[in-house]
Amino acid sequence: MGYPRTDLRRTLVAAVLNGHKTATASLLSEYEPVTTEPQPVVGQHYMMVGYDDEPIAIVETTDVRIVPCKEIDLQFARDEGEGFESVAAWLAAHERFWQGQVITHETPIVCQRFRVVQRLETQPPAIND
Repeated sequence: MGYPRTDLRRTLVAAVLNGHKTATASLLSEYEPVTTEPQPVVGQHYMMVGYDDEPIAIVETTDVRIVPCKEIDLQFARDEGEGFESVAAWLAAHERFWQGQVITHETPIVCQRFRVVQRLETQPPAIND
């Protein structure tokens, strides 16, 4: 959900928690065997972290599809919860995020859908007067 300590991370986490973000996209090249990161698996639970990498919620993967970039549809773009009203807007934002990567119509995209299964209680830091 974006890089730690960024406004993007804060925005994406809020969108997941309020139910507006139920999907995310990543490049297939971000996973095994190119990296050591395993691909998401339906039914898998993972920790969603906040701005400072603090635990925020447990999220379950509900669907995973790997499709060429040209097959991203408007519903998926909208389900990413970032206000995309066109696939072109989705693509432009992701090209900025994936800067340095060449994105073509054939670039494999991992389309992951998820749901929050448990919010975690986080305590605000103590204030010493």
